[in-house]
Formats: sequence, C-alpha cells, structure tokens
Amino acid sequence: MIQPVSIQCDEFRERLTPRPQEAHKGLFGHVLIVGGHRGLTGAARLAGEAALRVGAGLVSVATQAESVTAIVSGRPEIMAHAIKTNSDLLPLIKKATVIVLGPGLGQTRWSQQLFTSLLKAPQTKVLDADALNLLAKKPYQSADWILTPHPGEAARLLESSVKTIQTNRIKAVKALQKRYGGVVVLKGAGSLVCTHDSLRICLAGNPGMASGGMGDVLSGVIGGLLAQQFTLQQAAECGVYVHATAGDQAAVLKGERGLLASDLMPYLHQLVNR
Repeated sequence: MIQPVSIQCDEFRERLTPRPQEAHKGLFGHVLIVGGHRGLTGAARLAGEAALRVGAGLVSVATQAESVTAIVSGRPEIMAHAIKTNSDLLPLIKKATVIVLGPGLGQTRWSQQLFTSLLKAPQTKVLDADALNLLAKKPYQSADWILTPHPGEAARLLESSVKTIQTNRIKAVKALQKRYGGVVVLKGAGSLVCTHDSLRICLAGNPGMASGGMGDVLSGVIGGLLAQQFTLQQAAECGVYVHATAGDQAAVLKGERGLLASDLMPYLHQLVNR
C-alpha cells in the first residue's frame, strides 16, 4: 500500500501573499452556503464565517426563513436569504463563485429539492454533512467538487461500516474518489486528501476537535479558498492543514476538552495572513 505524503502548508505560501492595494471584494469570490435547516442554523453560520475568515470576498447563505435572523445577528457580514423553492435559489446561484452544500441542510423534502437542483449548477462545489448523506442515497459523479466525509458519512457513501472505513482509511478514501470523482477529504485523526493521482495526509489536529461544528468550519474554509481561485487540490490540502493547525493553536490556549468550533476563527484569520 502506497503511503500518503504529509501536507506542508509552506507549499501554498505563494497563494497567501499580501493583497494588492487596489483590491476589492469582487476579486476574492462569492461563496454560497446552502443549509441551516430549522434547528441546524449554527452549521451554516459557522461555515459562512469560516469562509470570510480565510478571505472570501462575499458570503451568502441560502436557508430557511426561520434561520435568517439568527445567522445575520450572529455574523452580520453574512448575507442570509430565505429560500422556499428552487426558483428562489436562481439569483443566488448566478452570483456565486463556489457553492458549499450541506452544513445543516437536513434530509427533508426541502433539503432534497435544493440538493437535486444544485447538483446541476455549473459552479465548483464542496459537499459536506447531509449533502453527503443525500448523495449516498443517489450516487452521482463529478470531477468538479470536493467531498468532505467523516467516517460515518464515508461508510454510507460506500455502503460499508465505520469499522471497515477506519480499518483501512487509505483504501476507503481511494474507493470514494473512484466512485464519486473530484477530490475527497476523509476526515479524522490524520485526515486524508485524495485526487485521482495523489494522496496526502494531514498530521496536524488534536482530539479536542472532535466536537460539533468542526466539519462545518472546514467546509467553509475550503469554500473560501476555492473562491480565491485555489485549485480543488490546493483548496482541499491547504484547507485541511489550516483548519487543523488553527485547532492546534486554539487548544494550546484553551485546552482540548471543551474546544469549540467557533474558537478556531481568530486562528484561521491569523494563519492565512502569515
């Protein structure tokens, strides 16, 4: 079995150079987060803030009407839009550079309608959380997306078990990439990033990151980098590394036990500016 090569963020320093003085927000992309179902609002809000913290120019969230106020009051820089039907999405899709589909999406009829509609959108996509669960029910392949499953979601995508996934994570991530295409991030201790011709591992990160919302932050980080014209592979590899390193830095100050996904935000901001 070929062993993955460790990800080193120094490889991406040239992508994180200071911005030109004449820069404006339009140069840094528009991320559309789709999710925030009733009771799951925080997931979309975390993903949206993470995309902003790594440098996306604009972030919109397409969500349910009940979630709009909570998202905007928590982070007013996010533009939140109430979506009832697929047609409500069309103006947002036209403006988006990249789509992050899944944080707090749910698996209701509303969720399924949006998921099906967005699969046909031309933008590069990041699929996480319930978008992956819906994908497992109706498999589809694309070369222009990044999938970010944890072991449970990976098991559903491969019609397998968590034990099987964790027993041979390299085999699992390769199988996921072959079945679904694009770039696959298999999250966990030693997150793996797999393309059709490369396999990388992230050695950063800590057990304190095993808490709700961390995956939503990662999907936002990756989406924010894609919006800034990182390639799929660059966004996945650098996103995983920056996210894990932010978790390590937050744990040094706060400790691992009780570490929150929102604790990573200031460290994400610092890391992309070094």
